Amino acid sequence: MLTPKQIEKFRDFLEKAQNPLFLFDNDVDGLASFLLLARFCGKGKGVAIKSFPDLSVSHARRLYEFKPDYVFVLDKPLIEKGFRDSAREFGVPIIWLDHHPAPDYTNEEGIFYFNPLQNKPSNEPTSYWAYKITKRKEDEWISMIGCLADWYIPEFDESFSKEYPDLFILTKDPAKALYETEIGRIVKMLSFALKDRTSIVVKMLKNLLTLKNPREILDITIKTSSIHRRYKQINKKYEKILSRARDIARTSKKLLFFQYGGELSLSSELSNELSYFYPDRIVVVAYIKGTKANISIRGNINVRDLIAKALEGIESTSGGHEKASGASLSVEDLPKFRDKLFELIKK
Repeated sequence: MLTPKQIEKFRDFLEKAQNPLFLFDNDVDGLASFLLLARFCGKGKGVAIKSFPDLSVSHARRLYEFKPDYVFVLDKPLIEKGFRDSAREFGVPIIWLDHHPAPDYTNEEGIFYFNPLQNKPSNEPTSYWAYKITKRKEDEWISMIGCLADWYIPEFDESFSKEYPDLFILTKDPAKALYETEIGRIVKMLSFALKDRTSIVVKMLKNLLTLKNPREILDITIKTSSIHRRYKQINKKYEKILSRARDIARTSKKLLFFQYGGELSLSSELSNELSYFYPDRIVVVAYIKGTKANISIRGNINVRDLIAKALEGIESTSGGHEKASGASLSVEDLPKFRDKLFELIKK
C-alpha cells in the first residue's frame, strides 16, 4: 500500500506542477486516474497510451510538443529506456503511479515511483490511489468507475450506493457490479469510447473533466454524444463476437480459448465478460491483426505465471496481474502457445 508519507509526497508534486503532462494507460482505470489528478490540478494535458505493455519511446515527442515541467505516468507497468532518457535530457521528472509488478529501473535518477505493491503489498487499482491522493469527495464516482473497471470494489462502496442507488447495487462481487448495474455499463461505454479517433478522444477528455456526476455520462448531451455514438457502434459488433465465443464455450471445459480478427481490439473486454459467465474456467481471448496476436487471459489461478510458462521459447511481450494478464506474439506462434497452454492446464 502507499504510506501517508508517499501520498503526501505525490500530492506535493501535483501542487507544484504548473504544466503537467499526464500519460495514462488506454483503459478505464488509467482514464479515471487521469481525470482524478487533472481535476485536482485544474491544469495540464492528458494523453491515452495505446502501446502495450510499455510507454514507448515514440511518446517522447510529447515532451517537445507540450514542454511539461512534470510527467505523470499512470497505470503503465513499463517505460522504455528511450523515453526515460529523453525526460532526463529535458530535465522533466517522471512521477510514476502504478500497481503492476515493478521493473528494475524505478530508482533511476529523475523517476519518483509509487506502487502499492511496495511496503505492505496490496494491489488496488491506480484510480483507487489517485483518489486517496487527491481527497476530493465530489470525485469519488470517478474512482469507483476506475476501480470497477479493474474488478475491485473499494471500501467507499456503501456511501456510493447510498448516493447513487439507481446506478449501483451494494455487492462485494465486482463481476456482478460490472455486468448487472448501470455503473458497469458506464465502464463499458468509456472503454469503447477510448477506442475512437485520437481527436475525438481528446475532446472527450476535456468534456469528462467538467462532469459533476456519473448520471451525466448516461444522458446524451453535447458533452457525451461521442461516447454514446461510439458505444452504439462498437457494442453491436461486440455482442456478435461475444455470442461466437459463448458458442465455443459450450464445448470447452477447463480452458476457453477464443480467437477473432477485425479492425477493433476487444480482447480485454471480451475476456472479462467471458470470465463473468464462466468463472470456473481459464479464459483466453486472442485478437489477430496482420502478423500479430494480442492475448488477454483471465482466471482464478495465477494466469500471469501460466502465460509466462506457455510463452517460454516464443518471442513475445507479456505482463499484467495474477488473475488478469496479457501478451503479444506472432500469429505463427499462436498454435504453439495454445498447445502449451492446454498441456500446462492438463497437468
